[in-house]
Amino acid sequence: MRSPSSANQRGGIFWGWWIVIGAVVGQFVSMGVGGSIAGVFLRPMTEELDWAAAEYTLGASAALTVGALSGLVVGPLVDRFGARPLMLTGACIYAASYLAMSQVDALWQFLLLSMLAGGVGFALVGSMVVNVTLAKWFVVRRGWAVALGSSGISLAALIMPVALTQLVDSIGWRDAYVFLAIFVFAIVVPAALIMRRRPEDHGLLPDGTLPGAQRNDARSRRAVQQQNRDAANSYRPREAMRTPAMWLLIVGYGLHIFAILAVLVHAIPFMTDNGLTRTEAALVVALNGGANLVSKFVWGYLLQRVPVRFLCTSALGACASGVTLMLVAAQLGSLSLMFVAFAVWGFGFGSTIPLSEFIWAKYFGRVHIGAVRGASMPFMVVFQATGPFIGGLYFDLYGSYSGIFVAFVAAHIIGAIAILTSREPPPKTALVANPQ
Repeated sequence: MRSPSSANQRGGIFWGWWIVIGAVVGQFVSMGVGGSIAGVFLRPMTEELDWAAAEYTLGASAALTVGALSGLVVGPLVDRFGARPLMLTGACIYAASYLAMSQVDALWQFLLLSMLAGGVGFALVGSMVVNVTLAKWFVVRRGWAVALGSSGISLAALIMPVALTQLVDSIGWRDAYVFLAIFVFAIVVPAALIMRRRPEDHGLLPDGTLPGAQRNDARSRRAVQQQNRDAANSYRPREAMRTPAMWLLIVGYGLHIFAILAVLVHAIPFMTDNGLTRTEAALVVALNGGANLVSKFVWGYLLQRVPVRFLCTSALGACASGVTLMLVAAQLGSLSLMFVAFAVWGFGFGSTIPLSEFIWAKYFGRVHIGAVRGASMPFMVVFQATGPFIGGLYFDLYGSYSGIFVAFVAAHIIGAIAILTSREPPPKTALVANPQ
């Protein structure tokens, strides 16, 4: 494979699209061995090891806590060193942690390994690292790039629940963890090797815009002006934290993720408790992945034409509608309506990465976006870590998920209102000169 600069000089594919492929793999792994399969392991592990559901979900909450706090360090590291060394390290941590997970027989071991794999490993391989990198390689086409890159999450939700359910049911959860260790290492390492920090390191510009002497058309000049404006108006973390927009995004997307992760972890037990088999429940979750994947193209198209905060509000509204339909389907015992519910929820869920990453980069620019996103993570962790645990605790106390799923509907609605209320911070510069 050629270097980024030589590929550009010879008229090859702009290297940013290779970065998109790396982002697909990174997000496939971070979701595929995290939230989308947690429910697959819940019942087999709790039944064999005699744990309560809330104890099992402490693993997800602990992982999210460590992952969010790791963002304080990982975000600036992406700005400085790029994604490649971080993803290689994350692949090793994931593989070692899952090999050890296959041998656990105590809760403390499970929690520790969950923090290593789902916390540190996720932080080094997942959305923050790859999407910050995408934000540096694309400005004009950022909507499409982030939407396509986040299709890895949709593919994980489509493939992994069904595949892992069959695997766990056939070979047991311990050997399934060994499989995951090998699988993660085998696909993350090649993806990491194609990642690069930013186009300027290779004499390129974002979006594949031609360098100075070759830039002789109006479209290219407009693209460079937009790129320069984005760079000149980039906020540093301390500056961003003084804006209302940052706090509204934290609250809005914090509540959204609170509900999303909890539903992901408890979806299969929720459905099996309401009469579905594990296979049927896994197929329903897979349909969510299909709707999630299809939605990427819709959100990517709309991002070029509709203000992003309106799209965010609509997407969170779709999630609220989907969870409401889940409750209705459970009451009616309707498998077909459960499929509809998860399709609607999955369509809204599919917006999470492309819209959130787009709005963060649009509001605060690309130069320091890793550090800005990292600064938000300690606050986001309060929402992220509590959702799965509260869902498990509620079930242990009341023997049902109905009440807590109503709370998830409310979380989506309040989050939508917070994001709708936000406004893009004022530009730091009144005008960026049109480059010649």
